[in-house]
Amino acid sequence: MKVFCGRANPATGSMEWLEEDEHYDYHQEIARSSYADMLHDKDRNIKYYQGIRAAVSRVKDRGQKALVLDIGTGTGLLSMMAVTAGADFCYAIEVFKPMADAAVKIVEKNGFSDKIKVINKHSTEVTIGPDGDMPCRANVLITELFDTELIGEGALPSYEHAHRHLMQENCEAVPHRATIYAQLVESRRMWSWNKLFPIRVQTSHGEQVIIPPVELERCPGAPSVCDIQLNQVSPCDFTVLSDVLPMLSVDFSKQVSSSAACHSKKFEPLASGRAQVVLSWWDIEMDPEGKIRCTMAPFWAHSNPEELQWRDHWMQCVYFLPQEEPVIQGLALCLVAHHDDYCVWYSLQKASFERNESVHPARPVCDCQAHLLWNRPRFGELNDQDRTDQYAQALKTVLKPDSVCLCVSDGSLLSMLAYHLGAQQVFTIESSAASQRLMKKIFKANHLEDKINIIEKRPESLTPADLEGRKVSLLLGEPFFTTSLLPWHNLYFWYVRTAVDQHLGPGAVVLPQAASLHAVVVEFRDLWRIRSPCGDCEGFDVHIMDDMIKAWEEPRRRLVDGAPPDSGQHGQHRPPEAWRGQGRLLLESPLQAGRVLLEHYTRPWGAARQPSDSQLCCGVPPWHRRHHHGFHTLTHLGQWVLTPHLLTNKVALGSEWRGFLSRKVKVPHLSGHSSASGLETSFLFTFLHAGSRCGGQHGCWLS
Repeated sequence: MKVFCGRANPATGSMEWLEEDEHYDYHQEIARSSYADMLHDKDRNIKYYQGIRAAVSRVKDRGQKALVLDIGTGTGLLSMMAVTAGADFCYAIEVFKPMADAAVKIVEKNGFSDKIKVINKHSTEVTIGPDGDMPCRANVLITELFDTELIGEGALPSYEHAHRHLMQENCEAVPHRATIYAQLVESRRMWSWNKLFPIRVQTSHGEQVIIPPVELERCPGAPSVCDIQLNQVSPCDFTVLSDVLPMLSVDFSKQVSSSAACHSKKFEPLASGRAQVVLSWWDIEMDPEGKIRCTMAPFWAHSNPEELQWRDHWMQCVYFLPQEEPVIQGLALCLVAHHDDYCVWYSLQKASFERNESVHPARPVCDCQAHLLWNRPRFGELNDQDRTDQYAQALKTVLKPDSVCLCVSDGSLLSMLAYHLGAQQVFTIESSAASQRLMKKIFKANHLEDKINIIEKRPESLTPADLEGRKVSLLLGEPFFTTSLLPWHNLYFWYVRTAVDQHLGPGAVVLPQAASLHAVVVEFRDLWRIRSPCGDCEGFDVHIMDDMIKAWEEPRRRLVDGAPPDSGQHGQHRPPEAWRGQGRLLLESPLQAGRVLLEHYTRPWGAARQPSDSQLCCGVPPWHRRHHHGFHTLTHLGQWVLTPHLLTNKVALGSEWRGFLSRKVKVPHLSGHSSASGLETSFLFTFLHAGSRCGGQHGCWLS
C-alpha cells in the first residue's frame, strides 16, 4: 500500500507530496534515531540492571512470583535483564510496530521467547483477564519513558494508567523515584536565544537603533524546552544566582498523577543580578534507598565529575522565564516549577507565594509570532551585533542613492539595514503568513511601515506591479529560510535569484555573490556512539537491531531534500541539470570514529574568495558560531552520509567540539571504527534540484 507524504522542499521552499511506501517514514525514524546512543549508555544500562535485580529480589523475598510489566520496551533489553535477574514472566509493551517486530526477533535470538511476551500496543490499550493481553496484574513495573525534560514523552499519563489498571498495589518500580533540579542564572548569551535585543546600525547620519515591538518584549516565548549539553557551556556564559534546588520528586512505585500542578522552593539569591534563565536536569533512583542513582547533573553539580557520563539522548534543559526580573542578594524569593502532563515551565515569585495561589496556571505560549518563525539559533544570529556590522559594511559598498533593493529571506532585518543605509526604495518578500505579521509589527515599531514594502507572495509569482514598475538594482538575502534544516538548504536563494531574473535591472548586484562548501576531518570522543552498532549490550545480542538499521538506510544514502554543491555562484542562474563537484582530503594522522565536518559558506558580501591566511587557524577556516554543519561518517573510505549539527565555537586542529545549542544529531550508521593515516580520498557531490532531469527529485549523494 502506498501513501502520500508531504515534505517541505528546501530547494524551492514549497510543500510537495510524494508517494512512499506506508512504512517509509517509520524506517527512517528508526534508522536516524538515538537507540544506539541509549544502548551505548553504559551508566544507564548498569544502573537499570542493578535496579531490576534488586526489585526482582525484593518480590521473591516476599514469596511472590515476579511478574514484570515493561512499558516502552524498545529492543527488549530491560525485559531480558528482568528475566535474567529471575523474573518469572515479562510483558513487554511497545506501541511502534517496526520496533516491536525488532524486539520479538531479539528476544527470540537470545532465547527468552518462553518468558517474554511482546505486546504491540499502547500501554493504555493493554487488557487484563483470561482473554486479555495479560492474565493478571504485574508486580514489577519497569519503564524507560523519559526524555531530557523527564515527562515530555508522556511518562506521567503512562504511569497513572499503569497503576490504576495494570499493576498490583505495593508494586516495585524501576526506576523507583525521579527528582528534578533547577538553578537560577543570569545569562545574556542564553537570553539572546529567546528575546530580540535592540540592534544598532552606524549610518552616515549617525546611529540608528532597530527596536523590537512591545509584543515581542512582553511575549513569554516558545513553550518548548531548550535541551542542550550544559557541560559544553562555558561558566563564563552565565552567572549563578541560586544554589541547585530540588524542585519536585515523583515516586513511581505509587499512584502517579498527570494533573497540572506547581511546586515552589524558597531560596535566597547568591548574588544580585537579573534572573533570566532556569537550568534544569533530573536524576533517577533505581531503588527505594537511593543507592543506585543515575544523574544528568552537569559537571559543576555532579557529585563525582570524573564519572560524568556523556549521553545525547538525555541532556539538560534551559527554561526561559516569562520576563527577566531583578534579584537582590539575600532577599528571599520563590522559584516555582509548573507542569502539566507533558511540559515543565518556571516562574519567579515573591517569598510569600503559596502553592495554591493561581499564578501562571497555563503553559506559556508565544503570542508575538517571532518564536514561531525564529528558532533559538536564529534569535542568536539576529542578536549578534558583529554579524549585523558585517552585513552593514558590505551593504555600504554597493548601495547607491537610487538603489532599489529586494530582500528575499524569511523574517530578515536586512531590509531595514538597507533602508537606514540609504536605499531609495526597499521591498521584502515574505511568503508565509507568520513572517508577514511579524515583519509588519517590527516595521511599525520602528516607524518604517510606510518605508518598506512587504510583498506577500512567493518569489516566482512576483510581477512588475509588485515592484511598482521598478527594476531591482540590489537583490539581497542573508540567506535564511524557515524551511532550511541544513545550511545548504539556503541554496533556495539560488532558485530565487533565477525566478526573479526578469525583474533585475542592468548591472544588478546580487548579495550573497556565491556559496562554497568546505570540509575538515575531525575525530569525536563521544558523538560516534549515537550511530555505532551495539552488537552485544550488557551480555545480550542486539545485532538484529544493527542489521535492521543498516537495511533501512537508503541504498544511495540520500540526504534530506536540498543539497550542497562544492561552489555555487548565486549571481548566476541556477543550472538546469544535476550539479557535481569534487574534492580531496588528506588524512594526516590516525583517525578513530572519524567524521568529515562540512560547512556551507555564503560569500557575500564582497568578492568571492577563499579565506585569507590571516583568517585561518592552523590551516582551518573560521566556522560561524551559530551555523549548522553537516557530518559525513568515515567508516571505511568511500562510505558516507550527511547529517546536520550545530557548532558553537570555531573549529581548529586540536580544539574541542562544542555543540551545546542543538537538537539531537543524526549520524550515519557505523560498521566499525576506522583508522587511517597518510591516505588521500576523493568525494563527489551530486546536487539534484527542482526541474532537473532526475525525475524532479532533490538531494545530495557523496561517492
